[in-house]
Amino acid sequence: MANEKEELKDKLNEKTGADQSSIIEDEEKVDNVDNYESESKKEIDIDLEAESDKNKEEVQENSTDEEENQSEPAFKIKQLENKIAEQEDSIKRINAEYANYRRRTAEEKSSIGIFANEKIMNELIPVIDNMQRALDACDDKESQLYKGIELVYKQLVDSLKKAGLEEIPSEIGTEFDPNMHMAVMQEASEEFEAGKILLSLQKGYKLGSKVLRASMVKVSC
Repeated sequence: MANEKEELKDKLNEKTGADQSSIIEDEEKVDNVDNYESESKKEIDIDLEAESDKNKEEVQENSTDEEENQSEPAFKIKQLENKIAEQEDSIKRINAEYANYRRRTAEEKSSIGIFANEKIMNELIPVIDNMQRALDACDDKESQLYKGIELVYKQLVDSLKKAGLEEIPSEIGTEFDPNMHMAVMQEASEEFEAGKILLSLQKGYKLGSKVLRASMVKVSC
Protein backbone atom coordinates (compact mmCIF):
# COMPACT_ATOMS: atom_id res chain seq x y z
CA MET A 1 0.00 0.00 0.00
CA ALA A 2 2.78 2.35 0.84
CA ASN A 3 4.38 1.71 -2.51
CA GLU A 4 1.17 2.46 -4.36
CA LYS A 5 0.83 5.71 -2.50
CA GLU A 6 4.33 6.61 -3.43
CA GLU A 7 3.67 5.89 -7.09
CA LEU A 8 0.44 7.93 -7.07
CA LYS A 9 2.24 10.79 -5.44
CA ASP A 10 5.02 10.71 -8.05
CA LYS A 11 2.47 10.62 -10.83
CA LEU A 12 0.65 13.58 -9.33
CA ASN A 13 3.91 15.50 -9.07
CA GLU A 14 4.81 14.64 -12.65
CA LYS A 15 1.42 15.72 -13.85
CA THR A 16 1.58 18.93 -11.84
CA GLY A 17 5.06 19.66 -13.24
CA ALA A 18 3.85 18.95 -16.74
CA ASP A 19 0.86 21.22 -16.23
CA GLN A 20 3.06 23.98 -14.89
CA SER A 21 5.43 23.55 -17.80
CA SER A 22 2.52 23.71 -20.21
CA ILE A 23 1.24 26.83 -18.47
CA ILE A 24 4.66 28.44 -18.74
CA GLU A 25 4.85 27.54 -22.41
CA ASP A 26 1.40 29.00 -22.98
CA GLU A 27 2.37 32.16 -21.16
CA GLU A 28 5.47 32.43 -23.32
CA LYS A 29 3.37 31.94 -26.43
CA VAL A 30 1.02 34.71 -25.30
CA ASP A 31 3.96 36.99 -24.61
CA ASN A 32 5.36 36.20 -28.04
CA VAL A 33 2.02 36.98 -29.63
CA ASP A 34 1.79 40.27 -27.73
CA ASN A 35 5.32 41.16 -28.75
CA TYR A 36 4.58 40.33 -32.38
CA GLU A 37 1.43 42.40 -32.32
CA SER A 38 3.33 45.31 -30.73
CA GLU A 39 6.13 45.08 -33.29
CA SER A 40 3.62 44.81 -36.12
CA LYS A 41 1.79 47.84 -34.83
CA LYS A 42 5.05 49.79 -34.66
CA GLU A 43 5.93 48.78 -38.19
CA ILE A 44 2.47 49.80 -39.39
CA ASP A 45 2.82 53.17 -37.62
CA ILE A 46 6.24 53.68 -39.18
CA ASP A 47 4.88 52.81 -42.61
CA LEU A 48 1.91 55.13 -42.15
CA GLU A 49 4.19 57.97 -41.01
CA ALA A 50 6.53 57.40 -43.95
CA GLU A 51 3.58 57.34 -46.33
CA SER A 52 2.24 60.57 -44.79
CA ASP A 53 5.64 62.26 -45.17
CA LYS A 54 5.84 61.08 -48.76
CA ASN A 55 2.38 62.47 -49.50
CA LYS A 56 3.35 65.79 -47.92
CA GLU A 57 6.49 65.96 -50.04
CA GLU A 58 4.50 65.18 -53.18
CA VAL A 59 1.97 67.88 -52.30
CA GLN A 60 4.78 70.40 -51.72
CA GLU A 61 6.47 69.42 -55.00
CA ASN A 62 3.19 69.74 -56.88
CA SER A 63 2.58 73.13 -55.26
CA THR A 64 6.10 74.27 -56.21
CA ASP A 65 5.64 73.04 -59.77
CA GLU A 66 2.32 74.86 -60.03
CA GLU A 67 3.90 78.08 -58.72
CA GLU A 68 6.77 77.73 -61.20
CA ASN A 69 4.34 77.02 -64.02
CA GLN A 70 2.31 80.07 -63.05
CA SER A 71 5.34 82.39 -62.70
CA GLU A 72 7.12 81.20 -65.86
CA PRO A 73 4.72 82.86 -68.38
CA ALA A 74 4.86 86.14 -66.43
CA PHE A 75 8.67 86.02 -66.46
CA LYS A 76 8.73 85.37 -70.22
CA ILE A 77 6.28 88.22 -70.80
CA LYS A 78 8.50 90.55 -68.76
CA GLN A 79 11.53 89.47 -70.79
CA LEU A 80 9.70 90.14 -74.06
CA GLU A 81 8.53 93.54 -72.82
CA ASN A 82 12.13 94.46 -71.91
CA LYS A 83 13.36 93.36 -75.34
CA ILE A 84 10.65 95.37 -77.07
CA ALA A 85 11.54 98.45 -75.01
CA GLU A 86 15.23 98.05 -75.88
CA GLN A 87 14.42 97.69 -79.59
CA GLU A 88 12.18 100.77 -79.48
CA ASP A 89 14.97 102.80 -77.87
CA SER A 90 17.42 101.53 -80.46
CA ILE A 91 15.05 102.48 -83.30
CA LYS A 92 14.56 105.95 -81.82
CA ARG A 93 18.31 106.48 -81.57
CA ILE A 94 18.81 105.28 -85.14
CA ASN A 95 16.05 107.59 -86.40
CA ALA A 96 17.56 110.53 -84.52
CA GLU A 97 21.03 109.77 -85.88
CA TYR A 98 19.64 109.43 -89.40
CA ALA A 99 17.76 112.75 -89.10
CA ASN A 100 20.95 114.45 -87.91
CA TYR A 101 22.87 112.83 -90.75
CA ARG A 102 20.36 114.09 -93.32
CA ARG A 103 20.46 117.58 -91.83
CA ARG A 104 24.27 117.66 -91.84
CA THR A 105 24.36 116.28 -95.37
CA ALA A 106 21.90 118.90 -96.60
CA GLU A 107 23.91 121.67 -94.90
CA GLU A 108 27.14 120.34 -96.37
CA LYS A 109 25.64 120.15 -99.84
CA SER A 110 24.33 123.68 -99.51
CA SER A 111 27.70 124.87 -98.21
CA ILE A 112 29.54 123.10 -101.00
CA GLY A 113 27.26 124.68 -103.57
CA ILE A 114 27.77 128.12 -102.08
CA PHE A 115 31.46 128.00 -101.22
CA ALA A 116 32.38 126.42 -104.55
CA ASN A 117 31.90 129.91 -105.96
CA GLU A 118 34.02 131.60 -103.28
CA LYS A 119 37.14 131.91 -105.41
CA ILE A 120 35.42 133.42 -108.46
CA MET A 121 33.45 135.82 -106.27
CA ASN A 122 36.61 137.03 -104.55
CA GLU A 123 37.96 137.80 -108.01
CA LEU A 124 34.77 139.55 -109.14
CA ILE A 125 34.36 141.78 -106.08
CA PRO A 126 37.17 144.16 -107.27
CA VAL A 127 35.43 144.30 -110.67
CA ILE A 128 32.23 145.45 -108.93
CA ASP A 129 34.24 148.10 -107.07
CA ASN A 130 35.77 149.42 -110.29
CA MET A 131 32.43 149.55 -112.08
CA GLN A 132 30.98 151.45 -109.12
CA ARG A 133 33.87 153.95 -109.27
CA ALA A 134 33.29 154.37 -113.01
CA LEU A 135 29.64 155.19 -112.43
CA ASP A 136 30.52 157.64 -109.65
CA ALA A 137 33.10 159.34 -111.89
CA CYS A 138 30.67 159.82 -114.78
CA ASP A 139 29.23 163.33 -114.78
CA ASP A 140 26.56 162.81 -117.40
CA LYS A 141 24.11 160.38 -115.84
CA GLU A 142 21.99 160.47 -118.98
CA SER A 143 24.74 159.44 -121.38
CA GLN A 144 24.67 156.13 -123.18
CA LEU A 145 28.03 155.20 -121.65
CA TYR A 146 26.75 155.66 -118.12
CA LYS A 147 23.56 153.71 -118.84
CA GLY A 148 25.52 150.90 -120.44
CA ILE A 149 27.94 150.59 -117.52
CA GLU A 150 25.03 150.78 -115.06
CA LEU A 151 23.18 148.00 -116.90
CA VAL A 152 26.21 145.69 -116.87
CA TYR A 153 26.85 146.52 -113.21
CA LYS A 154 23.30 145.62 -112.19
CA GLN A 155 23.36 142.37 -114.17
CA LEU A 156 26.65 141.35 -112.56
CA VAL A 157 25.45 142.16 -109.04
CA ASP A 158 22.13 140.34 -109.57
CA SER A 159 23.90 137.25 -110.91
CA LEU A 160 26.26 137.17 -107.94
CA LYS A 161 23.35 137.59 -105.51
CA LYS A 162 21.65 134.57 -107.06
CA ALA A 163 24.86 132.62 -106.44
CA GLY A 164 24.78 133.57 -102.73
CA LEU A 165 26.76 136.82 -102.56
CA GLU A 166 25.34 139.40 -100.14
CA GLU A 167 26.32 142.98 -99.43
CA ILE A 168 27.10 143.65 -95.76
CA PRO A 169 24.85 146.43 -94.44
CA SER A 170 26.86 149.49 -93.39
CA GLU A 171 24.37 152.35 -93.40
CA ILE A 172 25.16 155.52 -91.48
CA GLY A 173 23.95 155.35 -87.88
CA THR A 174 23.90 151.52 -87.64
CA GLU A 175 25.79 149.62 -84.94
CA PHE A 176 29.41 148.78 -85.61
CA ASP A 177 29.94 144.98 -85.78
CA PRO A 178 33.59 143.90 -85.57
CA ASN A 179 32.68 140.62 -87.25
CA MET A 180 31.31 142.40 -90.32
CA HIS A 181 32.98 145.81 -90.31
CA MET A 182 36.55 147.07 -90.30
CA ALA A 183 37.00 150.46 -88.63
CA VAL A 184 39.75 152.40 -90.41
CA MET A 185 38.84 155.80 -88.94
CA GLN A 186 37.31 157.16 -85.74
CA GLU A 187 35.67 160.52 -85.21
CA ALA A 188 33.79 162.22 -82.41
CA SER A 189 30.13 162.80 -83.24
CA GLU A 190 27.50 164.97 -81.63
CA GLU A 191 24.74 163.26 -83.58
CA PHE A 192 25.58 159.60 -82.78
CA GLU A 193 26.82 157.85 -79.69
CA ALA A 194 30.06 155.90 -79.67
CA GLY A 195 30.19 152.74 -81.76
CA LYS A 196 28.00 153.95 -84.63
CA ILE A 197 28.95 153.95 -88.32
CA LEU A 198 29.51 157.46 -89.64
CA LEU A 199 30.67 156.66 -93.17
CA SER A 200 31.08 153.62 -95.44
CA LEU A 201 34.40 153.81 -97.26
CA GLN A 202 34.23 150.46 -99.05
CA LYS A 203 31.43 147.93 -99.39
CA GLY A 204 31.79 144.54 -97.76
CA TYR A 205 30.46 141.19 -98.97
CA LYS A 206 29.68 137.79 -97.48
CA LEU A 207 28.92 134.39 -98.94
CA GLY A 208 26.31 132.70 -96.82
CA SER A 209 27.62 133.08 -93.27
CA LYS A 210 31.24 133.58 -94.36
CA VAL A 211 32.60 137.11 -94.68
CA LEU A 212 34.56 137.48 -97.91
CA ARG A 213 35.47 141.09 -97.28
CA ALA A 214 34.56 143.28 -94.31
CA SER A 215 33.09 146.70 -94.89
CA MET A 216 35.59 149.58 -94.38
CA VAL A 217 33.90 152.22 -92.25
CA LYS A 218 34.45 155.32 -90.12
CA VAL A 219 33.13 154.91 -86.56
CA SER A 220 32.03 157.41 -83.92
CA CYS A 221 33.93 157.56 -80.65
